[in-house]
Amino acid sequence: MEKIQMITPLVEMDGDEMTRILWKMIKDELLLPFIDLKTEYYDLGLEYRNETNDQVTIDSAEATKKYGVAVKCATITPNAARMTEYNLKEMWKSPNGTIRAALDGTVFRAPIVVKGIEPCVKNWKKPITLARHAYGDVYKNVEIKVPSAGKAELVFTAEDGTEMRETIHNFAGPGVIQGMHNTDKSITSFARACFNYALDTKQDLWFATKDTISKKYDHDFKDIFQDLYEKEYKEQFEAAGIEYFYTLIDDAVARVMKASGGFIWACKNYDGDVMSDMVSSAFGSLAMMTSVLVSPSGVYEYEAAHGTVQRHYYKYLKGEETSTNSVATIFAWTGALRKRGELDQIPALQEFADKLEKATIATIESGSMTKDLALITSLQNVTVLNSEDFIKAIRKTLEAM
Repeated sequence: MEKIQMITPLVEMDGDEMTRILWKMIKDELLLPFIDLKTEYYDLGLEYRNETNDQVTIDSAEATKKYGVAVKCATITPNAARMTEYNLKEMWKSPNGTIRAALDGTVFRAPIVVKGIEPCVKNWKKPITLARHAYGDVYKNVEIKVPSAGKAELVFTAEDGTEMRETIHNFAGPGVIQGMHNTDKSITSFARACFNYALDTKQDLWFATKDTISKKYDHDFKDIFQDLYEKEYKEQFEAAGIEYFYTLIDDAVARVMKASGGFIWACKNYDGDVMSDMVSSAFGSLAMMTSVLVSPSGVYEYEAAHGTVQRHYYKYLKGEETSTNSVATIFAWTGALRKRGELDQIPALQEFADKLEKATIATIESGSMTKDLALITSLQNVTVLNSEDFIKAIRKTLEAM
């Protein structure tokens, strides 16, 4: 079979631990036999990020702006334990945070639905799409470990030298301070992306923050969304027969649990991170969720919504068998390949991406799956496959197509 030819490269961002192992398996078994794969490769593994002082992450984001489409493997965001484990120069920031800040996009995450994997929440009949703001907040924070008693202040100095100053806390002893920020420009981009996505997919849009407590920070988000909706989107929403509404984050959580699905839930950066994990887990598995970062300039970065599967990696290093779910990582590749095919007008590439997704779902629905899905499926007499055999089973299904 002649391989599908590509014109423009994808930006390929390799990652860490078990997902890095799966990344190579997916390329070797499911992509390279069928596609003349063109990528501009960036190693975002923690060792190389440390070696380059994280410059490789910045370079990968700039390449994404240049080529328009990227696919990213899961990466480690180091904590104190990782500092020791990897002998790091410093506790590098989240690569996702760095890339999202550079692209100033919105992350849309939706569960991958398959027969035999019913949601834990019995009334969820349709997928729930999480729209996650992808700039600022805790991912671009500045922190100080307070060593002793003293006064902590929040200070803003304007260009003309005038100051705004608020006392954060008078410390009687050691503690910790965190400073966060966002910009009206980025919040507006986020709001616009959410409204446009709702119109494109004909789904209601919910937005939730904690403005009753965060009367300036969160309230700014609420006001920008409402102002943009009233000025630009209200008539379009009414014509499309869809609804936009704002509610408190705690009220939104209660509503989501009682809803039937089929809507977009827009959240600030950290809220979206946590809630997308909750939704994906409740729909079946963290490894069963798509994730795409869309920038205002039309740049797309596809990734898995989960982490590096550290526990399985340690088993893998000991030579023990693992049964790691690779579906979200496969769908990151298919999303990127489909978008590349769409932008470069290569129908064969788009069709291949569609077929690989169908083959992946068909493999699971035929009863061949990884352990995480076997534990929750309603299908009978399923076959539990290890990490590599699951990918090979998908290839067999794909070749039959």
